[in-house]
Amino acid sequence: MTNRKFAQNRKLGCRPAQTRSGQPSLSAMRGFMARQAPARLDRGHIDPAPLLLGNDMLGDCTSAGIGNHIRATSALGGFQTDITTAQAVAFYSRSTGYVPGTPATDRGGVEVDVLTTALRDGYAVTNQTLFPLWGSADPGDLNGVRNVMAGLSAAYLGVQLADADLWEDENGALAPVWDTDTPAGHGDPNPNPANGHCLLGWDYTGTDDTDIVTLLTWGTTQRATWRWVRSRIMEAHALAWRQLLPASALAPSQPDWVALVAANDAYLRGVA
Repeated sequence: MTNRKFAQNRKLGCRPAQTRSGQPSLSAMRGFMARQAPARLDRGHIDPAPLLLGNDMLGDCTSAGIGNHIRATSALGGFQTDITTAQAVAFYSRSTGYVPGTPATDRGGVEVDVLTTALRDGYAVTNQTLFPLWGSADPGDLNGVRNVMAGLSAAYLGVQLADADLWEDENGALAPVWDTDTPAGHGDPNPNPANGHCLLGWDYTGTDDTDIVTLLTWGTTQRATWRWVRSRIMEAHALAWRQLLPASALAPSQPDWVALVAANDAYLRGVA
């Protein structure tokens, strides 16, 4: 994938979704994924404090997504984790083969491979290295995606943006709400495989097609409808930072945690 630049402060960088033999699946967390997700997830009182983490210069959205997932999880616990652009770029290099200073190697990342690197090697932030558990969900199961958002802080998503999603006004701002019903003249409204991007699902106003989902991307929040998410999503994953995640009634049960740990351990033995 050629990394495309649409504005000075936005780049892409999520390569087409792939699967790996034995990769952790959230189907192991039967109780967690099968339950009915909350009808509404209101986090307007919590600042997840997303950062660009180099995604204005490089196609490192897969690394920035992990860094901002750490920050979002921290915010739920009432604190924050310091992450620098240099740390995010260093992980991007380790997980994708990017060589700093060599633009030809800035080709983005495959989400499952990036998550595998984080599981195996950790994600180094200021003064510590954090190791996530992770698992993949069916991207068509929006109830499952909402359970991930509610119980594990945010959903780590791979999407294919339409050219219309990247339309900017005269001030360089994106549309206030991404939707499938885009105004004429804003570009092709169909998902574009060349526009792969990693972003996070943070909260939502409801579960109907036109209800609003808050996404974390490019160092800020972006609103979108659920029908937009359904149209653009190509993969969905959960990251679980047991070092950071606060206790919550929406978190996985102990049997589900055990199942996720076992799935990650089995996968790690296979890729070590």
